Amino acid sequence: MNWHMRWHTIRTLALLDVRARLRRTSTLVTLLAVVALSWLMIGNPADGVTLLSIQEARVRYTSATLALGSASMATLLFAIAGFYLLRGRMAEDQRSGLGGVIGASAAGGRPFVLARWCGGMLYLLALIGVFMLTVLACHLVRGEGPIQPLVYLGTYLVVLLPMALFTASCATLCDSWTPLMGKGGDLLYFLGWLGQLSMMAAIKNGALTSAIPVDFLGMSAIIAALGAHFDIRGSMQLGMAGFDAALAPLTLPVWMWSAQTIAIRAFTALLACLPLWLALVLFHRFSPDRMKPASTRARRSPLALLNNWLRPLARLAQPLFALAARLPGIAGQVMADVALTLGMAPSSIAVLLAAQVLALALDARQLPSLILACVAFWGVLVSDLPTHDADAGCGAMAAALPGGAARRYWRQLAAVFVLGLMFTGVAALRLAGTAPLRALALLSGLFALAAFATMLGRTSGSARTFLALFLFGLSIAVQLDTVAMADVVGFHGSATPLSMLAWAGLGMTAAWGGHLWNRRHDLP
Repeated sequence: MNWHMRWHTIRTLALLDVRARLRRTSTLVTLLAVVALSWLMIGNPADGVTLLSIQEARVRYTSATLALGSASMATLLFAIAGFYLLRGRMAEDQRSGLGGVIGASAAGGRPFVLARWCGGMLYLLALIGVFMLTVLACHLVRGEGPIQPLVYLGTYLVVLLPMALFTASCATLCDSWTPLMGKGGDLLYFLGWLGQLSMMAAIKNGALTSAIPVDFLGMSAIIAALGAHFDIRGSMQLGMAGFDAALAPLTLPVWMWSAQTIAIRAFTALLACLPLWLALVLFHRFSPDRMKPASTRARRSPLALLNNWLRPLARLAQPLFALAARLPGIAGQVMADVALTLGMAPSSIAVLLAAQVLALALDARQLPSLILACVAFWGVLVSDLPTHDADAGCGAMAAALPGGAARRYWRQLAAVFVLGLMFTGVAALRLAGTAPLRALALLSGLFALAAFATMLGRTSGSARTFLALFLFGLSIAVQLDTVAMADVVGFHGSATPLSMLAWAGLGMTAAWGGHLWNRRHDLP
């Protein structure tokens, strides 16, 4: 095959791949979530919240500020969400039976891997493009100065391009090499993402003078650019930051990037392609002797590695099945979903038992940290509960039962919420005695998260949509200790009655939206 034919093959396969991704319902749901998140990230200064503050002074919403601040939020979001959205295309080929045909064809080798990588890059860039358009719309409403498209484009290229290359390359590698096709690849990338986040803590002191070549998220480049123009060693906050209205606002230069920073980011972009090179070398070509069928059918959860080791604990879920058989109506059906979820993930039973012991033994001041850990585990555990029917191929059967898909939707939402109460209930009861506002924030936050998990899972048909957004939101919420709306489950103690009502309202909106979507699918 000559280079012209290879290029034509790669281009055709890449365009087909990105079209298939864009036509999915999960893409529409993801785009709506991206639009909502991008708007929420840019706080309204009239409400006492800004995107960027330095030494407690607000930075004016010029094109440079909005481009820099939104890029810093986007790189954290798309680095985790992009990976989980891009994963699994080759596993779908294997499950559908097309893998053997692709592997036996002339295009089933390196051109195929390159095409899948190109398709993933185009898809990720399309999501970033929608994000940037939303920020431009926000600039029209809250901006202070003219819109400068080249400033936005240049900032996004410097910050986000290496991240997009690295994310797409890692997703391609995890789909191309058998040992990384299952949960091991998910867990390894998640740990790498956490490592990149931990790098932020080391560079926030403002002593950084240049970008770090292995910082694919680009936060070191942002810190170095800000440090070259302002003293940020004292206090600098990015994203939903408070500020002192008595201080005069600051103004960023139109162009923040030095030639050295651009050169380092270009080198980082080259390093980001190393996983792609490994994917080209290690691609399995869907060969049965190099792939385990189970690896393509396994549930995508970083915690699933523990389940085989803790399989004997699944017997502890048997009393819940017996209780579900005795309870009448929807209560028994909800309990059956709870028992099934715990039985399928024995690690959750171990964590559940440990959570109850710790909730009784720990000091009251340590309970918020325990609650946060339980909520994090619960969010990962229930991310695929709303998609169980579709994953098992019995979605149409569930919709044909009394009440149809809408009733099944409410049962799953209730099961997700009940599981959250099981993990955090004892700690919440103890916390209610000393900090009742935190306990109420936990209840409203759990309900909102349960509603979003069920709605996103049922509408997108993928557990990865909620999982990616949940992990991103959790990592951001942990860092924002003074913003009431970011304290979803009362971890920081900064939640207010207004923020709790807001999250309860968002949860009810998400729950009702999911109900309407499922009712539509019940109609002939």
